[in-house]
Amino acid sequence: METVLVQVVVRDNNVDQALKALKKKMQREGLFREMKLRKSYEKPSERKAREKAEAVRRARKMERKRLEREGF
Repeated sequence: METVLVQVVVRDNNVDQALKALKKKMQREGLFREMKLRKSYEKPSERKAREKAEAVRRARKMERKRLEREGF
C-alpha cells in the first residue's frame, strides 16, 4: 500500500481557505472514496463485482465522450 501525504499551507491565518484546498486535494487523491470503502469489510467477490461495474461505467463514459467529440 502506498502512503499519500497531503499538505496545505495556511496563509494569513485563513483556515477556511486552507481547509477548502485540503478537501479539494483529498478529493483529487481519492482519499474520501478510500475511507468510504474501508469503513466495512468487503468480501473479495463483492470487490470483484464492484471493480467490474466501475470498469463498465468508465468504458461507457469514455465511449459517450468519444462519440460526442466525433459529432454523433
